[in-house]
Amino acid sequence: MTPGALPIGVFDSGIGGLTVLKALCERLPGEDFLYLGDTARLPYGTKTAATVEKYALQAVYALVRRGVKAVVVACNTASAAALPALMAVPRVNCRGLTG
Repeated sequence: MTPGALPIGVFDSGIGGLTVLKALCERLPGEDFLYLGDTARLPYGTKTAATVEKYALQAVYALVRRGVKAVVVACNTASAAALPALMAVPRVNCRGLTG
């Protein structure tokens, strides 16, 4: 990581978001990234919306604690179920696949 530069966080419920990360790396070659794959609790698609929101908030806060400047939610389920709550997280810009 470039000294003084903050990475962009990317998270998914597993490893599928690695394709999103690859595309981000290609389009933003000057950026550093930190990937979080929540493989312990996948798949998110079988969970309730409230559970998905809880897991997604936990993931975003984990990335924020590691100093990311923004978060890309590379999980369709989390984007659909939790994006409004994620966008309300202070001190970080969250964007999902649906918004």
